[in-house]
Amino acid sequence: MIGQKQVYEYLDSTHISFDYYEHPEAPTIEIAAQFYRGEGTTLCKNLFFRNHKGNKHYLVIMDSKRDMDIHSIEKMLHQGKLSFASPERMMKYLGVRPGSVSLFNLVNDTNHEVILFIDSCLLKAEKVSFHPNDNRASLVISRDDMMKFVDSVGNEYKILDLYENEEC
Repeated sequence: MIGQKQVYEYLDSTHISFDYYEHPEAPTIEIAAQFYRGEGTTLCKNLFFRNHKGNKHYLVIMDSKRDMDIHSIEKMLHQGKLSFASPERMMKYLGVRPGSVSLFNLVNDTNHEVILFIDSCLLKAEKVSFHPNDNRASLVISRDDMMKFVDSVGNEYKILDLYENEEC
């Protein structure tokens, strides 16, 4: 498992700048929102799924203000029924416990087994915020640095229009 320190080292090694904020434990997006420092930043919701066979795993990141429609995601992925991954699967593939799922967990997925889906609305955000493998802190990075991170970790990813008929 790679913790906070290793995430910071990874970001430094890839020349990704970030702002760091400590806060009380925030295992849900509702709790995290209480400590959110807006400042033009989009607070991101991070959801970890598995397919019905349990042989594929997906990390979906999106604006926390938006509701997630699992049936729409199921249709977009063409993988049948999705369910939230178990705590054991989170630890195996992302190296974290429930409540700490984040884009930055992909540094723990050295075999690149998790497929990332990014809501297209995040590409319109100026800055985005994620936990650094620990839900007692948040990191803020630019949208461009988010994509630089995504490209650097090497996981397969796709941009999805999760809200086809809605404005971001």
